[in-house]
Amino acid sequence: MKKLTLVATAIMGLLSTSAAMAQSTVTVYGILDAGYNHVSGLRQGSVSTIASGIMEGSRFGLRGSEDIGGGYKAIFTLENRLELDTGSVTNRPNSGTQMPDRVATSVAAGVAGLPLPVATRDAIITSVNTTLATGAFGVNLAGNLFDRQAYVGLVTPVGAFTMGRQYTPGYLVAAQFDASQTQSSLAAGQVASLPAAFDIRLSNTLQYAIQTGGVTALLMYGAGEVAGSNSAGRFWGGMATYKGNGFSVGYGHNGKNNELGQKSLTNDLIGATVDVGPGTLYGQYATIKDDNPTGISSIASSVTTSTGSAAVGAAFQSAYNAAFRQDARLMHIGYRLTTGPHTWVVAFNRLDDKRTVNADTDSYGFTYTYALSKRTNLNAVLTRFNNKGQGQVAPGGNGFLGGVTSSAGVGSTNIALGIRHTF
Repeated sequence: MKKLTLVATAIMGLLSTSAAMAQSTVTVYGILDAGYNHVSGLRQGSVSTIASGIMEGSRFGLRGSEDIGGGYKAIFTLENRLELDTGSVTNRPNSGTQMPDRVATSVAAGVAGLPLPVATRDAIITSVNTTLATGAFGVNLAGNLFDRQAYVGLVTPVGAFTMGRQYTPGYLVAAQFDASQTQSSLAAGQVASLPAAFDIRLSNTLQYAIQTGGVTALLMYGAGEVAGSNSAGRFWGGMATYKGNGFSVGYGHNGKNNELGQKSLTNDLIGATVDVGPGTLYGQYATIKDDNPTGISSIASSVTTSTGSAAVGAAFQSAYNAAFRQDARLMHIGYRLTTGPHTWVVAFNRLDDKRTVNADTDSYGFTYTYALSKRTNLNAVLTRFNNKGQGQVAPGGNGFLGGVTSSAGVGSTNIALGIRHTF
């Protein structure tokens, strides 16, 4: 952490100097969000913790702009993740590296024809599962300083061009048409978090955005930057929304290739809001499709090395590909009401898994926010997750993953009480 602090201090110094020379503006901003978080249904029983990011992920950021005349403006954003409970920049779910039960079951069925002793097969599955979970089950496991956002760009009379690490178009639509605005365990994406149903942010992206009248639209290209392949890891996405008098509508698309250049996680989302009575009704529908999961292509080589058989390695690779494929529909309906210092949100979410394993999850509940001031508020969350079939998702928060429950079909309840301060 000392090294990260020194780096952050150096960057702030450079930006301050640049601002003075160019007479631009640099804004320091952030969110500090923490509180009591209780989750039931885990392998270790019910767990109560002090957690960071219950409503929104805690963060520290620098945002700058320079008006260079003629309708042009240079901009930048550097935003880091902060775990307020520990001071770290990374976290893991309460379930640790526990894998959903359906993964081991699916892989075992996929390699059932191999001439392997059951004990050997199970040992390979345990080893591979642990390796995958250790590298993927958590937030910012690489410990990147500006994991949330890091980009620079130019605003012009015909739109804004930005490049770096940015939010994806599909996720922006998902957030806009979520009554909870992705806050708390009640957010729609919480039931589709393991494996992740959306790419939230991506590095090495180039984005073009326009805003005119009630229309906001953007296109994004992400370079995979895999040596020897232009298609490996590549991303394309776009979105368009329209905000009218008392309503809004939008569409978003994300499409990514895996590290082998094969078509991987793809999303299409539609959403709408309409003012009803004193509040706003939200709804969205999203498709989740991934026939060639990203980040698991090395399984064949590792299993081949450990067993000495290329055929066994290929069989395990195929079985894991099948286990991590996604084909689901995500639905959300919610209502948001703000009156004076009080904000209420009620919502229902459903992940409908179209695969034969049928890992379905519903969630429903409410959140309440009381504004002590313009910058500080108190929050309460009550969310119930109902897992059906092979569904096994546990509720998390905006800043952390919930992980999985004790076994397939076991539900979970989240109760959280927190305080959030913005600056």
